[in-house]
Amino acid sequence: MGINFAGKLGLAAGFDKNGDYLNFSNNIGLGFIELGTVTPRAQRGNEKPRVHRISTEMAIVNHLGFNNKGVLYLKNKLKSFERKIPIGVNVGKNASTSIESAHEDYNYCIREIYNVSDYITLNISSPNTQDLRELHTKKYLDNFLYEIKRCCDQLSKKDRKNVPVLLKISPDHQEDKIEELCKIINKHEIQGVILTNTSVDKSLLSTRSYDHVNGGVSGLPISKKSTEMIKVCKKLLHKDTVIIGCGGIMSKLGADEKLNAGADLLQVYTGLVYKGLQLIKQINC
Repeated sequence: MGINFAGKLGLAAGFDKNGDYLNFSNNIGLGFIELGTVTPRAQRGNEKPRVHRISTEMAIVNHLGFNNKGVLYLKNKLKSFERKIPIGVNVGKNASTSIESAHEDYNYCIREIYNVSDYITLNISSPNTQDLRELHTKKYLDNFLYEIKRCCDQLSKKDRKNVPVLLKISPDHQEDKIEELCKIINKHEIQGVILTNTSVDKSLLSTRSYDHVNGGVSGLPISKKSTEMIKVCKKLLHKDTVIIGCGGIMSKLGADEKLNAGADLLQVYTGLVYKGLQLIKQINC
């Protein structure tokens, strides 16, 4: 994508939504960082409790709901920060914005952070904002990406700078749906995909205690599901589309599985919760 990544392992969005911990994440051996998800306006997110740790399965169920301080707060953080590694920004819509108008929120964020981002990720796959995953459907996705690309093309010409756009995708799709998604991604020449976000499939957990808890499952239980998505999408996407493997990486073996499946880069978050910074050293060695 024209970016000089310091390494293949990066930090997934969600760990540092607002750029408050850049001095930390910029210095722990990662190859890149993804901040966010940020929305046009600050919002509190969903009601607590909204994060559930399931230590026996190295999993988390979260129902955060894009709680963040707003895109302008993050923009000011990035303007004054001297980065050592590439920094991407993950953007979404405010909960009060309709699906039909979603592109307006994404484009607002893109215009604000275009010049301070190395890449931009469109988060259409969080299960914690009502109806957000409808953006995966053909009814919405084609026009949504058209509007996004039109905005980015205008910014690229004005600023004489090309900032790659990536799409973060849900793991909860059948293969025919994935094929439809990939066709639209190819049509609009989206430069990369992140595979995947959290899963609403609570059957991935061995306990039934969370079946009626809202939110998405992350961590080890979704590892296989996200890896399978990489294998399928690798065959369907343009050969130069970058794939970032994300979901359940808890070891060097887990990282290698995603690379062997076709991922170009990797991201971790829940793995750091359970394994700590040692996980970065293990994967990088």
